[in-house]
Amino acid sequence: MAFVLGIPVNMAMVWLVAMVAFLVIEALVPGLVSLWFAIGALAAVLAAALNAPIWLQLVWFFVVSVAALWFTRPLVKRYVNARVQPTNADAVIGRECLVIEDIDNIRAIGRVKAGGMEWTARSEKDEIKFAAGDVVTAVAIEGVKLIVK
Repeated sequence: MAFVLGIPVNMAMVWLVAMVAFLVIEALVPGLVSLWFAIGALAAVLAAALNAPIWLQLVWFFVVSVAALWFTRPLVKRYVNARVQPTNADAVIGRECLVIEDIDNIRAIGRVKAGGMEWTARSEKDEIKFAAGDVVTAVAIEGVKLIVK
């Protein structure tokens, strides 16, 4: 049993409260953010129940939390938000575009015509400029701007 300011503290209960708090946070926040810490707190509860010293409980908490994160996060990322819906705008990426207004990132100007639509455009690299009439390739969309090279 540990003592804080001379008051006996049952560490198993402290870890149990922490675990419940992590689970409540997990339930309230979209996405997975604290599930791994709840699993680590469960390991610390078991260590405390076996009368392990506090330093060992902390080690178990951190080691199990990191291990749970390490082994499950890639799996969770693959299945939780795996349904990305491509938009019509995504069809522009990889296509050739006609520069209709000089593109200069420093002056924050530039427009291209791609797929029958006009886009505000910026160069992939600040030091590269394009003149009206050049043909460029769309590489990304950032907000409402088409990034070209």
